[in-house]
Amino acid sequence: MKMEAPDGWSIEEGGKALVRTIKFKDFSEAFAFLTRVALHAEKVDHHPEFTSVWNRVDFRLISHDSDGVTERDVKLAEAINRLV
Repeated sequence: MKMEAPDGWSIEEGGKALVRTIKFKDFSEAFAFLTRVALHAEKVDHHPEFTSVWNRVDFRLISHDSDGVTERDVKLAEAINRLV
C-alpha cells in the first residue's frame, strides 16, 4: 500500500521514511518545539528520528518493525504539523 506524505513532508528516496525540515527563529524556539514533539511522541509511543542544529530541526519518520512508512508515521507527521 502506497502512503501519501502529509503537507510539508516528502517520502525519502526508496520509500523508507517520511522526511521534513522545519526552521525556526532561533534555538529556543526549535528546542521548545522539540519538547512539544517529545511529549506527544511519549503519549503515542512512537518516537521520531531527528537532528537539531540551532534553528533547524530535521525529521525522519520510519516504523522500524515494518522497515518503512506506516500509518503510525503519517499520524505522527500530522501531529508534528499541528505542533508547529
